[in-house]
Amino acid sequence: MDDDRPDVLLTGLLFYDLVLTGLGKPPTPGEEIWTAGMGCGPGGIANLAVATARFGLRTSLATVFGDDFYGEYCRDVLCDQEDIDLSLSRTADGWPTPVTVSLATGHDRALVTHGQEPPYSQDVLMGDPPEARTALVHIEAEPREWIAKAAANGTHVYADVGWDPSQEWSRDLLDQLALCHAFLPNETEAMAYTRTDSAVAALGTLAELVPVAVVTRGGDGAVAVDQTTGEYAEVPALAVDVLDATGAGDVFGASFVTASLGGWPLAERLRFAVLAAGLSVQQHGGALAAPGWYGVDRWWRSLTDPDLRKTYGFLADRLPADVGPPVRHAPVTPPARQH
Repeated sequence: MDDDRPDVLLTGLLFYDLVLTGLGKPPTPGEEIWTAGMGCGPGGIANLAVATARFGLRTSLATVFGDDFYGEYCRDVLCDQEDIDLSLSRTADGWPTPVTVSLATGHDRALVTHGQEPPYSQDVLMGDPPEARTALVHIEAEPREWIAKAAANGTHVYADVGWDPSQEWSRDLLDQLALCHAFLPNETEAMAYTRTDSAVAALGTLAELVPVAVVTRGGDGAVAVDQTTGEYAEVPALAVDVLDATGAGDVFGASFVTASLGGWPLAERLRFAVLAAGLSVQQHGGALAAPGWYGVDRWWRSLTDPDLRKTYGFLADRLPADVGPPVRHAPVTPPARQH
């Protein structure tokens, strides 16, 4: 019997991203900096949605679009270009789509956002969530009701978490991991929430709370434990020139879910996620930096380093016969609407 459930269920806030790169250094008050690097496109939760869709996963997104140019443009890109199911999403009259300007300098960035709280909460958008194979969620201090409903439906919940501006790092948040199949924080978050002093030590604590625990380490790669298979893996990052790291964590998560749905060994799942994230940071950030199967295939076919050919040799058996058309990266300006 064919499984016609969504592969991935997503909800969260969408942004229109304007990314400026090649700045060299942040601007100071009263200073004007010119740069030749710029890209625009959907961001926020769209980063995850596009990343999963480009790996051929049936992606259902519940978000809010403003009834303005930015909302219309983002909806067109996600629905018409990326084939993402937006049936759970809504357009809000009179509400402006949030806009973020990202100033990328080296391995870091500064963000300035214009926006308002959305008129519909995640729980309202989701209602009784459809049955799905997985859900990628961002857990926060206040639990979302829809996540518990999704888990009760048999959906495997893959969760990440963000920076705690209060820096209290309340362990109460970790109680929500009881609903999760996997947890994928970065090492700063993982160590803070577990009160440990290394990524490996944090991983050990998290592995007692969730079946699959992953700690990402930026330029140092990632470590993970899968209690369901008894596997442990630690992989390095790829040496790449970083143009913009916006959305790299989302690409990592989407890639890990893709490989997990394929039943890959843990080390392959991690290497695949590290690779996809490494490819994404070489493009202007946001959703349209996601490489998809096309980008991974192009990298594999052009690879000449013998050590990497050996390390990533599993891709020869994992890449689909049809990797799809070339992905569209962030344009400098939105294309003119066709009438």
